[in-house]
Amino acid sequence: MARFKVVIADSDYGDDAAAERAILAPIGAEVVLLQAKAEEPVLLEQAQDCDAIMTQYARVGAKTIAVLHRCRVIARYGIGVDIVDVEAATAAGLLVTNVRDYCTEEVADHAIALWLTLARKIPSYNRATHQGVWRWQAAAPVHRIRGRTMGIVSFGRIGRAIGARALAFGVKLLVHDPYVPVEVIASHGGEKVDKDELLRRADYIMMQVPMTGETRHFLGAREFGMVKPGLFLVNTGRGPTVDNRALYDALVSGRVAGAALDDPEEEPAKKARWNPADNPLFSLENVLVTPHTAYYSEQSIQLARETAAWEVRRVLSGERPHNPVNNVRLASGELSLKET
Repeated sequence: MARFKVVIADSDYGDDAAAERAILAPIGAEVVLLQAKAEEPVLLEQAQDCDAIMTQYARVGAKTIAVLHRCRVIARYGIGVDIVDVEAATAAGLLVTNVRDYCTEEVADHAIALWLTLARKIPSYNRATHQGVWRWQAAAPVHRIRGRTMGIVSFGRIGRAIGARALAFGVKLLVHDPYVPVEVIASHGGEKVDKDELLRRADYIMMQVPMTGETRHFLGAREFGMVKPGLFLVNTGRGPTVDNRALYDALVSGRVAGAALDDPEEEPAKKARWNPADNPLFSLENVLVTPHTAYYSEQSIQLARETAAWEVRRVLSGERPHNPVNNVRLASGELSLKET
């Protein structure tokens, strides 16, 4: 009989969970892989007697947490923990962990690739040439990048990596992040500004914003009404930080010249059923959408899986995890975790 039961709530990494089992089997853990896109009935039924939950997109909310009789840790594959009710987990004495630094280079590369694709209007030229149109005017106007202004919203590891890459193209860098000191931003070549100033001055806005109560619809109708005409928007952060209806209106009006999203507002991977026809942005030729793939490389996927599994192993073994999100005592009662 297994010593521990570890439930993987959902995963699109493969059906064998081989990477997780290789790390968890040595401590006597049975790994159960589900594909629960909703908390009930599957997750509620299967997780009640588990010692740990690992989750990629599936929500682990208060309803699930309330029935966890043995669970010690909820481990998120990835950085954001908006799909976990951290407050409920903390109240129940459960540790929440994440994977913090596994895809910085990938997301920064992806953001820059989307930005350049928009700024140089590559999709428009590609469509034209495939239709037999061989004219530079096919996607005019295209503006020189050097000397223009990029605004980055959120300046953590990934935001800084985006900025470092962008500076090589000669842009001026504005940064809005109330939690990063002005001298830190300046040391990375940026100018700290408030939200409204960034909106007014930026030719390009790069969103790398986590999903919290205060960041939902961070960009909405008011904000799009303030931006420079011809703005290009890139969002490689959480989809719901941009109001997609307001963005659609801004794109149709011409206020925003183009947008590239790594995830639309509805976050299709978190839905059991999804149809692009439900979101009008998918009907526009000046919108690029990638399927939440900015974090992806073969190396980053492997690192995310292994890191999350090792966090579970550490907690179940009574050790201190490397990436605690909340401030609770481990199940052994022997260690106290500091707020990160």
